[in-house]
Amino acid sequence: MADDKGLVPAVGTRPRKRRLSYELIECAVHGHRLIGADAARVRPEDALLVRETADGMRWHRCLRCDAWLPLPAPERPEREVPPSREEIELPLRGRPLRDRYVLRLIAIDRLLHFLVLGVLAVAVFVFAHERRRLKGPFYRIVDDLQNGVGGPSGVRGHGLLGDLDRAFAAHTKTLWLIGLVIAAYAVLEGVEAIGLWRAARWAEYLTFVATAVLLVPEVWELTHRVSALKICTLVINLAVVIYLLFAKRLFGLRGGGRAEEAQRAHDNGWQALERVLPGPH
Repeated sequence: MADDKGLVPAVGTRPRKRRLSYELIECAVHGHRLIGADAARVRPEDALLVRETADGMRWHRCLRCDAWLPLPAPERPEREVPPSREEIELPLRGRPLRDRYVLRLIAIDRLLHFLVLGVLAVAVFVFAHERRRLKGPFYRIVDDLQNGVGGPSGVRGHGLLGDLDRAFAAHTKTLWLIGLVIAAYAVLEGVEAIGLWRAARWAEYLTFVATAVLLVPEVWELTHRVSALKICTLVINLAVVIYLLFAKRLFGLRGGGRAEEAQRAHDNGWQALERVLPGPH
């Protein structure tokens, strides 16, 4: 029996469960992926992707979300027949498409870390190079601010002035070393962001190791002082570690890389399109 759109499911297939469809989100943003809309004629072997009814209307199947869309035959076709399978680049769908969304969300988080750490590293380098010239203005500004909010004025060793004392007393080499460490960490975050955006397997391992190592000092910090920002950071990093470890099957977990490739092949490729074959009635 056809549904309200005039489509019938393939024999032996079960209706899909309602779930968050990343395919529909992708199609809403980038449009449907249709094949054969510019072809002069449609062959029987093209039925997986495009079919023509008796009245001349063509039904095109989206390669991503499996929706069938009616289109008239082109008035000025650009090719004789639809392209062969070898000419078609199939879009991501299923779990690989979901993973791309999640990995790119993590990549954006790492990009923000890169920007913040990069600015901080530059600030440390500038301070190390110009601290003699900056010492007087810094003390005057901070002293005025501290006095303006009711704090002590001109008292060394307390409040912000005490922190400045320790910063200006630090050895130049120490400041440069701190700046280099922060800069190196910023570069690491930037590399993670680029690799995750491209869904590179090495970036998943790199992000897992770097994030897992940071969990130890984050937990230690919470034992001394609890804040909403620290808790949020810990929760996000824990979620990233758990997702990469289990969903991406790192270190051989749940079958490892072979199982990951098998899942990708199951959800993508021509076999996936043939396995779910709805069609116009």
